[in-house]
Amino acid sequence: MPYFDAASAAPLHPVARQALLASLDEGWADPARLYREGRRARLLLDAAREAAAEAVGCRPDELVFTPSGTRAVHAGISGALAGRRRVGDRLVVSAVEHSSVLHAGETHTAAGGTVTEVPVGRSGAVDADAFAAALVPGTALACLQSANHEVGTEQPVTEVAEACRAADVPLLVDAAQSLGWGPVDGGWSLLTASAHKWGGPAGVGLLAVRKGVRFAPQGPSDERESGRAPGFENLPAIVAAAASLRAVRAEAAAEGARLRALVDRIRARVPLLVPDVEVVGDAVRRLPHLVTFSCLYVDGETLLHELDREGFSVSSGSSCTSSTLTPSHVLRAMGVLSEGNVRVSLPAGTSEEDVDRFLAVLPGVVAGVRERLGAPASAPSTPSPSGSLVVDSLGKRCPIPVIELAKVIGDVPVGGTVTVLSDDEAARLDIPAWCEMRGQEYVGESPGAGGGTAYVVRRVS
Repeated sequence: MPYFDAASAAPLHPVARQALLASLDEGWADPARLYREGRRARLLLDAAREAAAEAVGCRPDELVFTPSGTRAVHAGISGALAGRRRVGDRLVVSAVEHSSVLHAGETHTAAGGTVTEVPVGRSGAVDADAFAAALVPGTALACLQSANHEVGTEQPVTEVAEACRAADVPLLVDAAQSLGWGPVDGGWSLLTASAHKWGGPAGVGLLAVRKGVRFAPQGPSDERESGRAPGFENLPAIVAAAASLRAVRAEAAAEGARLRALVDRIRARVPLLVPDVEVVGDAVRRLPHLVTFSCLYVDGETLLHELDREGFSVSSGSSCTSSTLTPSHVLRAMGVLSEGNVRVSLPAGTSEEDVDRFLAVLPGVVAGVRERLGAPASAPSTPSPSGSLVVDSLGKRCPIPVIELAKVIGDVPVGGTVTVLSDDEAARLDIPAWCEMRGQEYVGESPGAGGGTAYVVRRVS
């Protein structure tokens, strides 16, 4: 069964499995003790730290292991903000950061701090000049991912790091998605990552803090991991994480080129095989193994279930798959279509045959979901004399409001308008995206008289 969700968790690398099993026998003792079992455990821990630091590009004494990548992010942000509290309380982040960064920002705001979100373009990348402009006096910390978790777009870390250095602001880089493919260039100050993203075991994160960065760990601490990650180290998992990071780095150039070619095939073929699809994310500056696309008139949850029935494990940022019924914050910030969203992230070893079978299965799956939802045919209907129509989609969820809009747009003459009444948050993103895809004019929105929001679309063709 092809597993195409490596961006969530990569399958355990064979080297990680071997190292894990070996260190269960050798690394069970407390590395803080001076007897022989403790000394043996300390040697394993030190060797793992040196290997991980070499991959990150920092000194071993600048790197600590945490219980997860999320804990690394939270510890890094809280510690850097506390260490620079005399400078100010402003935190600058991109609008498409991982939820762990945004949650840390919410906690900072609740404590009286300030968070500035730098917007991104439709490719998902920030503008380095716009990020630099946000580094106003009083900024204590800036955060920027090396590559986006949902769409794979690489961020201009080097340029932003230069701007941060000029503004005397430390930069924390979330490198969870990219570290397995190579080190992060640029003069970053703090870096975080998570082992299960590169094929290591779950439950191991990395936090690197450069020497000279003011840092004050928050919460209770102890003598372990420089006081930045208290508690007994999961030494077997740490050893496996470091060993697998070294192994995937050795394979990264060849495997990255191979997977990039497969992803290029998906990016090129999907719009030709499936009508009304938007492939999102930067086509060039991106991770080699990840591609995201969205399908009009498709219920994302049903689409994922149908692909699973066909043997493909993929994920989605669609509001249709979310318990909150709101689109992914990444897709929303990019201003791209969210309904019917599919993220394909290929693990190492993915075969061409698996990708070709996915491309063969996808058109029929999408067509079947659209047919069950009553999606419109491509041919427009004969327009009525009326210059405007109102579609009441209150209480209906993604993708129904867009489907109902598409069904009636041909019922108004060119220049006429269709007003869609909807209380689904996804409509705020998907209706403008539909207009851009179908060459119609999105006029704007206003509060609906009967509740919800009125979205106005003018027929152009």
